[in-house]
Amino acid sequence: MKFNPITLDDIYEARQVIKPVLKPTNLIASKKYNNIYFKPENFQTTGSFKSRGAYYKISKLSNEEKQKGVIACSAGNHAQGVALACKELGIDSKIYMPTTAPDSKVNNTKSYGATVVLEGLCYDDAYRAATMSNIEEKRTFIHPFNDHDIIKGQGT
Repeated sequence: MKFNPITLDDIYEARQVIKPVLKPTNLIASKKYNNIYFKPENFQTTGSFKSRGAYYKISKLSNEEKQKGVIACSAGNHAQGVALACKELGIDSKIYMPTTAPDSKVNNTKSYGATVVLEGLCYDDAYRAATMSNIEEKRTFIHPFNDHDIIKGQGT
């Protein structure tokens, strides 16, 4: 898949969409090192920047795509981001996770209303299962990183 370059305007657009929903995480200057800053995304509800990309991508879906629901795969952070975005936007979500995913991430994903399917030992196993399942279900697949809108949202 070939992407057009992502511009700063793209990032600003994504920021405006997610701004009312996600917590701001201001840069924190290092006290020890000059010109080093930290962006504490661990303060997001899901504990990760992945919710930025997931929310932006899912907010851009057509009404038809939203009605069909979404499917995703993740070992944890993307799963939680997708589940939370779908909860906020009223969209059904089904997320494949490997059996080795941390219980806390599986339980958090479920607590946001997603149907979680544990499959395989690693991300690749969950990815294969999700894509195979989606052949029949025809949901909208929300890739954790190989998607223009995911990248734009995560760039915020």
